[in-house]
Amino acid sequence: MDRNPSPPPPSRDGDEEEAAGGDCIGSTVYSKHWLFGVLSGLIQMVTPENAKSSSDDEEQQMELDEEMENEICRVWDMSMDEDVALFLQEFNAPDIFMGVLAKSRCPRLREICVGILGNMACFQEICVSISSDKNLGQVLLHCLHDSDPPTLLETSRCAFFFLWILCARPLLLTCLSQTEVASVWVERIRENPAIYDSICFIMSSSTNVDLLVKVGEVVDKLFDLDEKLMLEWIRSGAVQALDQPQEDSEQQPVFRIVPCVLEAAKQVRSENPEGLDVYMHILQLLTTVDDGIQAIVQCPDTGKDTWNLLFDLVCREFCQADDPPIILQEQKTVLASVFSVLSAIYASQAEQEYLKIGKVDLPLIDSLIRVLQNMEHCQKKPENSTESNTEETKKSDLTQDDFHLKILKDISCEFLSNIFQVLTKETITQGLKEGQLSKQKCSCAFENLLPFYSPVVEDFLKILREVDKNLAGNLEEGFPSLKIQT
Repeated sequence: MDRNPSPPPPSRDGDEEEAAGGDCIGSTVYSKHWLFGVLSGLIQMVTPENAKSSSDDEEQQMELDEEMENEICRVWDMSMDEDVALFLQEFNAPDIFMGVLAKSRCPRLREICVGILGNMACFQEICVSISSDKNLGQVLLHCLHDSDPPTLLETSRCAFFFLWILCARPLLLTCLSQTEVASVWVERIRENPAIYDSICFIMSSSTNVDLLVKVGEVVDKLFDLDEKLMLEWIRSGAVQALDQPQEDSEQQPVFRIVPCVLEAAKQVRSENPEGLDVYMHILQLLTTVDDGIQAIVQCPDTGKDTWNLLFDLVCREFCQADDPPIILQEQKTVLASVFSVLSAIYASQAEQEYLKIGKVDLPLIDSLIRVLQNMEHCQKKPENSTESNTEETKKSDLTQDDFHLKILKDISCEFLSNIFQVLTKETITQGLKEGQLSKQKCSCAFENLLPFYSPVVEDFLKILREVDKNLAGNLEEGFPSLKIQT
């Protein structure tokens, strides 16, 4: 989209007296009179008389007069100011915008109106007011599954466009982020099943990275707020697949939400690291419920696609051997999500080729131990700080970083212990030859696994004694708390 025009400049044509008489909006230089004129023009555009007079020319309905577009765009920019937003609220502008959304067929006009509402919703008082308007909420969400255009292609374009409006602009995400009104919007979304289809359509077919990131943020927020909704969306895909005729009655149902999330993640992977982080967290949220894990592993193709994408991320992209250890600070949240999902799949006991022991264990061990090694570097505090005067201002940030690193460490250790439990003599032998289980790496693993996973480490040492007795002995000397039963 083109950049919106700037707000109108202060009047210089002799209107100073009018401004002094109360024409300014709050403490701004924006004119109430001018704004009244723009809003009145909006009302006239959607009055029954005007709608009837232009009903014979659909092309004209889809276009917006350039002068009117520039003026409404100025309002859009102005609405970021709290005084302007409150004035619009006082003037019942949301009702005007609702009328435009309900009656206008012009996509650009509808986009601008939702954009203004999005800016207004950034202020808590207005957000609560907008969210409490049931009619406005229904009109806004209806934009997600508008079905007016005559062809399927047009329908897809329309759904795509209006979902972009709500997600790319701050309205929906802003409302979901407000604790006072979040539940209202979750319930409205639950009552509109077509929204699920629209979101799946976007995630599975769009190549617009910005759009995909915004949609992902909304889905992530929805799942984080309401587990019930997440379960409904997981099961919705399964029910739809079961309702479809199948040539093979034994074919597993297709859970749509997971393939759609994966497709979106692949699109944003190279262009938007923050977007990839969002989609990995969506997958992590899915694995917090059994239905979500089954949605991933029950269908062999979905399970394989999920595993291959995440396995490639941790083994070939994130936290590589030639990366500086500090890179972990940038990747800690996405790595925590990826390892969490891989661990859930690994522990699901799915009998699939991509999980065969020996094929994935050593590369994963190598990645997990490298993360733990880099974590030790990141957690080292400088002995002498030259910025002691900013220590207090940075305290909260450091605490937040430490918190995320701890989460990553806990997830990594649990995953590593699960892998250690199934290592065979042959795999350990291979790991010694290839370097994934060197003395240095085993020591790092033991330091992080002990004392919580002592039985796992002890069992690993028993097998290691059969393969390399000297290495096992050296490790025992370094960790005297270990007691190997011989």
